Amino acid sequence: MPADRIEDRVKTMIVDRLMLSAQPSELGDDDDLVSKWDVDSVRLMELVIGLEEVFGIQLGEDEFSIKKFRTVKNISEVVRAKGVS
Repeated sequence: MPADRIEDRVKTMIVDRLMLSAQPSELGDDDDLVSKWDVDSVRLMELVIGLEEVFGIQLGEDEFSIKKFRTVKNISEVVRAKGVS
């Protein structure tokens, strides 16, 4: 696995998956993806699929909430909770 921080890998996945017109480094760990980057609930679900593919984790419906997926920091915590380092 790459030595990159989980946050950096999440940022790259977000930019690629959502085709944002930004570089991964432009996303702050604490940026509100909904208000700053116009990510709606449908696009947040796309991130769940991306996490499953990129990190090889499975997320149940009960594990998804807007709050958990609102920032790169929160998303990274979800990934870490699944045992990814």
